[in-house]
Amino acid sequence: MAITLTVLPLHHEEIILKSLKVGICGLGTVASGVINVIKRNQREISARAGSRIEVVQVASRSLKDNCDMSNIEFTTNLMDVVNNPNVDVVAELIGGYDLAKDIVLAAIKNGKHVVTANKALIAEHGNEIFALAAEHKVIVAYEAGVAGGIPIIKALREGLVANKINWLAGIINGTGNFILTEMKDKGRDFADVLAEAQALGYAEADPTFDVEGIDAAHKLTILASAAFGVPLQFDKAFTEGISDISTVDVVNADALGYNIKHLGITRMHSDGIELRVHPTLIPQHQLIAKVDGVMNSVLVDGDAVGQTLYYGAGAGSEATASAVIADIVDVARSMSTSDGVAVPYLGFTPDMIQDLPVMPIDEICSAYYLRVTAEDHPGVLAKVASIMSDLGINIESVMQKESDREGDTIPLVLLTHEVKEKQINLAIDQIEELETTQGKVVRIRVEHFNS
Repeated sequence: MAITLTVLPLHHEEIILKSLKVGICGLGTVASGVINVIKRNQREISARAGSRIEVVQVASRSLKDNCDMSNIEFTTNLMDVVNNPNVDVVAELIGGYDLAKDIVLAAIKNGKHVVTANKALIAEHGNEIFALAAEHKVIVAYEAGVAGGIPIIKALREGLVANKINWLAGIINGTGNFILTEMKDKGRDFADVLAEAQALGYAEADPTFDVEGIDAAHKLTILASAAFGVPLQFDKAFTEGISDISTVDVVNADALGYNIKHLGITRMHSDGIELRVHPTLIPQHQLIAKVDGVMNSVLVDGDAVGQTLYYGAGAGSEATASAVIADIVDVARSMSTSDGVAVPYLGFTPDMIQDLPVMPIDEICSAYYLRVTAEDHPGVLAKVASIMSDLGINIESVMQKESDREGDTIPLVLLTHEVKEKQINLAIDQIEELETTQGKVVRIRVEHFNS
């Protein structure tokens, strides 16, 4: 790669800096934020990087007016950026799978460093991408792919390197968090809030990735690998969405002293790891339970430091651009080191990656919130309690409301102590078979994060 020198006026002195030339694939929300922030904060960024960061080329299907494109070459061919000999770093900001993968692999083969905000690409193809990058001695950076502007990957790979990470849990999808917050604060139902989220641009026209937990599972997969030094295993993640959460469950949780959050949780065990995304009851006094709206947060438990909480904007033009530019600066700094890669991709050297299995959800231990729709007859609670007792499941609390009219059904809400999922599944099957219960039992997992 050709290195050019740039004279940068800084504090009334002329300082000669190398120039790091960036080519961007895409010109959407994040890409425009990257261009605007680099141009606005050029002096500060260059002073921290030790190089002048310059966007020299952008490729997109069309030229947009969402950023200052002056002195930047524009092309409609994405491969023009990948093949440009004047580009040192390719920023892949188009998202998706196949085309993004082709761009990244081609850039690596051309000896170019890569920065991406594409969590799906890293979660599903990261093992292949990192191996190729190591072969070609280039850097692939992906901080912006997880939790937007929150520097959680850097925290795991650098700030917490002295720790054995025990577990982490995150609110890592702003759309789902916005929906659950509105349901709690305003008593609105899921469909109503989802429509508003789509109107506000928080949710896509097809919201499946957000509300069914797929987006969060991509991010959790990356976090688990960076926390524990295991291969990326998205296909093993247990994923459950929030589309079946009703306002009555949000209200019941509040009455019991809990908030419902859509969490990604990963925990290390001696024989494997947990990797799961699902609605979760969290005690209201815990800080992560207070994270509302479109904000993201990740709670990490390390053996030395204890619990640390990371909070901030999980999406948005300049918030995500902040993480993209931080990765570009890391590339600039690493180019001055002898081996070119200062920090291993997942925080662990390749020979130390442990191929631990992901534990099946049936083996996970959790406390549970159960809502049973029962006929208003004497003895229903006793039958349910008997089933739980026979299966060795301890009940922590019960909430039962009386009906206004004879013959009506009533909600019977139970909180259990921790038990294996396969045990609670047996209990749910037996409860649903009772003549005095109706429909499906609603089950939401509970986490206290005390240890």
